[in-house]
Amino acid sequence: MKIEFLPLVGLAKITPTRLGDHRGYFSEVFKDAWFRENVADVTFVQENESLSAAVGTVRGLHFQLDPFAQGKLVRCIAGSIFDVAVDIRVGSPTYGKWYGIELSKENGEQLWIPAGFAHGFATLVPDCIISYKVTAPYSAVSDRGLLWNDPAIGIDWPLPLDNAVLSEKDKVQPKLADLPPFFSF
Repeated sequence: MKIEFLPLVGLAKITPTRLGDHRGYFSEVFKDAWFRENVADVTFVQENESLSAAVGTVRGLHFQLDPFAQGKLVRCIAGSIFDVAVDIRVGSPTYGKWYGIELSKENGEQLWIPAGFAHGFATLVPDCIISYKVTAPYSAVSDRGLLWNDPAIGIDWPLPLDNAVLSEKDKVQPKLADLPPFFSF
């Protein structure tokens, strides 16, 4: 596996090695000891999967509060998404900054997003399946979000999202300026 630490402190791109031949390929997509030694010493407690059928589906930007704050290891196992993390750690030199990466079945890349970041994605093709490991279980009372198209953050989504497919919850999330200081750096 290869690791690249990204411009926002704590984020990392992980690219598993694929061994291929005429039959296809084999890849170890997660190794606990390797992850703990090279990326973050965390314990994953749950793995989630979502299907987004339409191009331009936006899920996020989501996060959870302590004691259920989640680190996420995200990968796209079918289709292609633009995956985004926004630093919401007050005092961080990259507070309010975002990082985006295309994750796809073809590239096999994964994004590690530690607690203290809001996370979301937009689908680039139909029928995207996303799988992600999390370091804390889902908690409805800890569930929070950030407006996906807040101009103060200025995420450069790679496709027009004038008609984004959104949940009712994601349409009304607060802007960064209205977010309480939930996390500190």
